[in-house]
Amino acid sequence: MPESSNPGHSRLPQTHKISIAGVAVLGAAALALSVFPGTGQSGNAATIAAEPAAFSATVASAKTVSQNVSKQQVTADKQAQVAAKAKTAAAAKAKAEAEAKKRDEAAAASRSAARKPVYANNLDGWIRQSLDIMKSKGIPGSYDGLHRNIMRESTGNPMAINGWDINAINGIPSKGLLQVIQPTFNAYHVPGTSWNIYDPVANITAAANYAADKYGSMDNVNSAY
Repeated sequence: MPESSNPGHSRLPQTHKISIAGVAVLGAAALALSVFPGTGQSGNAATIAAEPAAFSATVASAKTVSQNVSKQQVTADKQAQVAAKAKTAAAAKAKAEAEAKKRDEAAAASRSAARKPVYANNLDGWIRQSLDIMKSKGIPGSYDGLHRNIMRESTGNPMAINGWDINAINGIPSKGLLQVIQPTFNAYHVPGTSWNIYDPVANITAAANYAADKYGSMDNVNSAY
């Protein structure tokens, strides 16, 4: 081939051009191998580099979820224990209150029984019991007034019957401690006492009620009434 007529243009032999191109290719290949060893594709290398980071993030997330679940379970267990203790305490309190109430009721009943008077089954006891009933009903009268009239009317015999006075003649004899006829007893009977005219307390109380109505009090009666 003839040389160039342009004096500023240098020509390299063909063999030199091939050698330079080969060096450039080899240099690029070496650079690629040094950056991504073991592979010739830059995209695959980026993916491989990203995979460990993604795996680490997934493991960390799973660990966090597990820790949260564990904390929630511990919290739920504590709440259940607190609720169980509260329920036990409430049951114990209710039981204690019920037992205390029973004790109070028993004590009240005992006090009531202790306060309730016991009357002797004799004239003294009958008069005292009648006086307590009279007091609760607002019927006036005293122990002495009742005792004095009882002794005059029946000498203290609750089964005494008058078979000779006008009442007896009319078929309605006077009966009992204070010699009360049946119609008077029925009319002045005091609630809470027996309807038996021979009952000592019922007889005294009805007679005292009648005397209070007619004379102001049995204390004012000094003869047949």
